[in-house]
Amino acid sequence: MTTPAITAVHTPGDGPTLVLGPSLGTSTAVWNPALPYLRGSFDLLAWDLPGHGESVAASAPFTVADLADAVIRCADEAGIDQFFYAGISLGGAVGLELALNYPTRLHGLAVICSAAKIGAVEAWHERAQAVRSLGTPHLVVPSATRWFAPGSIEAHPEITSRLLHDLSNADDRSYAFACEALAGFDVRDRLGEISTPVIAIAGLHDEVSPFRELEAISVAVQRGEVAEVVGASHLAPAEKPAEVATLLRDFFLKEH
Repeated sequence: MTTPAITAVHTPGDGPTLVLGPSLGTSTAVWNPALPYLRGSFDLLAWDLPGHGESVAASAPFTVADLADAVIRCADEAGIDQFFYAGISLGGAVGLELALNYPTRLHGLAVICSAAKIGAVEAWHERAQAVRSLGTPHLVVPSATRWFAPGSIEAHPEITSRLLHDLSNADDRSYAFACEALAGFDVRDRLGEISTPVIAIAGLHDEVSPFRELEAISVAVQRGEVAEVVGASHLAPAEKPAEVATLLRDFFLKEH
């Protein structure tokens, strides 16, 4: 299977490299609110999923492990050997694959609003079929409810509208391939292999990846912690950027 093409955006900063992964349907913009809080501590590299943001559309199916391979390729092209990694939802799943398949490349891992198995297999296949038929715009209304905590859209209209716009503009075929990648993703039985220090971060209002899923990761890996962000749902770094950035700085920099 060909490694999918992804595009990375470099935000120069001070300190070690932190690679930032997106959630399904969003772009690197999901991290924009957190960048001012992270730039002083890290050199930042954010990447877009195939057919999302700046990345070209996917030409063939891919797996979550294939996306991890693509992240490593981006790091290699940027001349980055070891790095911290933080990913949201699908981006967090990619982080778990990185920790399993490239443990020597990671200083530390943050799995945010994600799980070792996200959702039901049948539901992902149904969503892929629906997107191929109706397109990503039909997901905007239900995603607004899943992605954001009560009051977030009113409190943060610029970033929430930007992310919903990114969803509407995502390539339908690439989005469907990503759904099918998530349908095939399940590393629950392998978490004990992960020796990389892991912080699992949940949003208090997140019903997609609730606290129990993040806690399960923190307990199963060899060196894990768990935290919960009040006032956030499934896109915690966009809704509560200062709080998430503080968790990342405190956890990663003590490990470096």
